[in-house]
Amino acid sequence: MHAQHIKKEDVVKTMRQVADWQVNDWDVNQAQTPKWDWTNATGYIGILEMGDLLQDNKYHSYLYNIGEELKWDTGPNRFYADDYCIAQTFIGLYLKKKEKRMINKFIALADSIVKMPHTESLEWKNEINHREWAWCDALFMGPPTLAKLSIATGNKKYLAVADKLWWKTYDYLYDKEEHLYFRDGSNFTKRERNGKEVFWSRGNGWVMAGLSRVITDMPLNYPSRHRYVSLYKEMAEKIVSLQQADGSWHTSLLDPASYPLKETSGTAFYTYALLWGLNNGILDKSKYWPVVMKSWGVLVSAIHPNGMLGYVQPIGWQPEPATPKSTAVFGVGAFLLAGAELYKYIDKNNVN
Repeated sequence: MHAQHIKKEDVVKTMRQVADWQVNDWDVNQAQTPKWDWTNATGYIGILEMGDLLQDNKYHSYLYNIGEELKWDTGPNRFYADDYCIAQTFIGLYLKKKEKRMINKFIALADSIVKMPHTESLEWKNEINHREWAWCDALFMGPPTLAKLSIATGNKKYLAVADKLWWKTYDYLYDKEEHLYFRDGSNFTKRERNGKEVFWSRGNGWVMAGLSRVITDMPLNYPSRHRYVSLYKEMAEKIVSLQQADGSWHTSLLDPASYPLKETSGTAFYTYALLWGLNNGILDKSKYWPVVMKSWGVLVSAIHPNGMLGYVQPIGWQPEPATPKSTAVFGVGAFLLAGAELYKYIDKNNVN
């Protein structure tokens, strides 16, 4: 797919097709998981960004009604990052409507997160994930939500705790030789069929997307900002080296042959994060634009005629196969995030 052949209007049409299929599926079949759950929350984040980009109130109203139904409250496990990911959407809507009740409950929760000692080991036992960011997916669910709350309230303490806990997770799960994150401590000793370590595509996609979102909501002069940018660039270089010939990433980053089909949730998160880096002047266009052109092409090829995004690995915590008909709302959210950044890139660089 050549750059000149990606047009803004085509990106918008494709995003609407995928988003509208998802909204219709929610309306007709109901959500497969509770409305506050991380699965749906990731979808909401993509729909919110799309609504912002297109200035289409239809999508904002849909999300606002979900917030009203939930009384602007997060999930039942208070300190579990998966259960408060939805607050990213609440805060995003609050920044438009300025109705304080939309974020009051999360402020109370965030205040209690700030006060927690956070001294436990991140070993994968005793439901540590309900108290700490002990798995790499949490870096999308938690830190961007707290960073955005600092924007909404003007109180830096939420960003400060996100910063502290980000690097605690980094110290435990990041492999400094491979430049990738283990999903959690249970994967340290596991090996793929080819003998390589287990590095999960969507898991590292959560991290790359989380990095992009945290840096966005971090002041330019924030003391540790350079560390995030450095980590982002290091991971981006590694991720690009693992892209497959068709433009996708397979569910196992270091053993793609064992999972030979493309996978769209990880691929979409990487496409989003790399385009974000291009749009923010962090990545080199000559190296990274061809990468995202290919990955966008393979994402579009996975969309069914009715708008359903296929090849999404189901809910999991390690590499598993995806199929043409496997879809999930978090994959849709990632796709919409990627589309929004692609639109911005084309618009900014006069690619058409």
